[in-house]
Amino acid sequence: MIKNERQYLITKAQADRFSEALRKLDSGAADQSERHPPLLAVQKKALQSQLSDLEADIREYEVLKAGNFAFEQLASISELPKLLISARIASGLSQRGLADRLGVKEQQIQRYEANDYASASLARIKKVVSALGIESDVVSREDHHGER
Repeated sequence: MIKNERQYLITKAQADRFSEALRKLDSGAADQSERHPPLLAVQKKALQSQLSDLEADIREYEVLKAGNFAFEQLASISELPKLLISARIASGLSQRGLADRLGVKEQQIQRYEANDYASASLARIKKVVSALGIESDVVSREDHHGER
């Protein structure tokens, strides 16, 4: 998952390099005289697979940047980090913007997102949810009935 503009630009550059490598293979520009045809086919398939993965990540980020994100109920707590990152991107907030809302340094948000919020306390995650404006029945119930 692309988590910020820097990663987005890097991923786009990588996709461009894979596209160029595929074009060279297709056009015969690469030195193919000594390569065995099955090896070329495997190489092309690997490049296409990598390019497809990169393009999917780019599309996902661009959709989020356009604000297209449905706040759906979590099926599993393991989905929470991706939901938080996706919600941040879709709401138009940079990592710095979220950090400002929380009163922390941008590097702290970068660390949280880099390790999928593994180092964040439950209290901090609740603050992130609130800063992002995500409605959460679970958070609301806990606030009204005490911590569980």
